[in-house]
Amino acid sequence: MYSLKTEHSFDSAHFLKDYEGKCSNIHGHRWRVVIEVTDSAVGDDGQTKGMIVDFATLKEEVKKETDALDHCLIIEKSTLKENTYKALKEEGFKIIEMTFRPTAENMAKYFYDLFKAKGYNVRQATVYETPNNCAAYYEV
Repeated sequence: MYSLKTEHSFDSAHFLKDYEGKCSNIHGHRWRVVIEVTDSAVGDDGQTKGMIVDFATLKEEVKKETDALDHCLIIEKSTLKENTYKALKEEGFKIIEMTFRPTAENMAKYFYDLFKAKGYNVRQATVYETPNNCAAYYEV
């Protein structure tokens, strides 16, 4: 089995509504996303001869997706009061609404599903909130 990993990072803020502790307040992270793809064989001709995927393409797609989340506030949809949300948008703040609570675990599944939908044979997606703390998602 062959495996490739690539990673990219982004800076953004989030909060965990209804969490009892510091993370209920808006705070930032340097999120690090690691995508691992696998295959049992490498290509035998053309552009990807000797590769399972073109590293350049995979790196570009990971960068594109992480850049889209850079320097924003990531929130679970409907967790801000309507007036608060409207005021932040009017001030020009970039807010990304997710259908899930933006925990490291859920962000790992988000990236796993995103790259699976792009056609990659994703083995695992890992998301670091800090240099020492991460969550990973994979399917058995």
